[in-house]
Amino acid sequence: MPTLFARIPEDRIGVLIGPGGRTKRALATATGASIEVDRDDGAVTVESPDSDPGAAMKARDIVIAIGRGFSPSRAERLLKENTYLGVLDIKLASGKHRKDALRRIRARVIGTNGRARSRIEELSGCSVSVYGSTVALIGDEEQLERATRAVGLLLRGSEHSTVFHLLARMRRESATAEALEPTEPSAEE
Repeated sequence: MPTLFARIPEDRIGVLIGPGGRTKRALATATGASIEVDRDDGAVTVESPDSDPGAAMKARDIVIAIGRGFSPSRAERLLKENTYLGVLDIKLASGKHRKDALRRIRARVIGTNGRARSRIEELSGCSVSVYGSTVALIGDEEQLERATRAVGLLLRGSEHSTVFHLLARMRRESATAEALEPTEPSAEE
């Protein structure tokens, strides 16, 4: 039986468990994994039956996403096929370890009234959560690549307009490439 472990911040334990344990039960039902949460230190143990080791990995990723600030409903996006979680450490990307510097850099990713974060989500297709000293992203491979590049540029001080123009161009190029891909012939042909 595959067993995976995660640790989430204490202030996110209640979100993971949910009212009356509903969120934790819904996650266990959706993934087929067993989830145990230590309320004292935020340690989470995820086990899945031998028949589906991927269930434990999906459940653990959802637990980590909730721990990184996503709501349970947004974290459930990870249940979709080919959808992944990426977590960027602001301290590593920026080299800044002082609290005031972290606050300023976090604010660059979030933007005024959350507009920068919303724009990154809109242009990349990723869900974005800024929590503590991390930026968490949920999306498919291409979406994660675009959002990671955009967040990295913002963390290094690039202008918002430059980053948004880059994201828009990347999205257009992706749409053009998809439109040019040959379609699979049907079985009838």
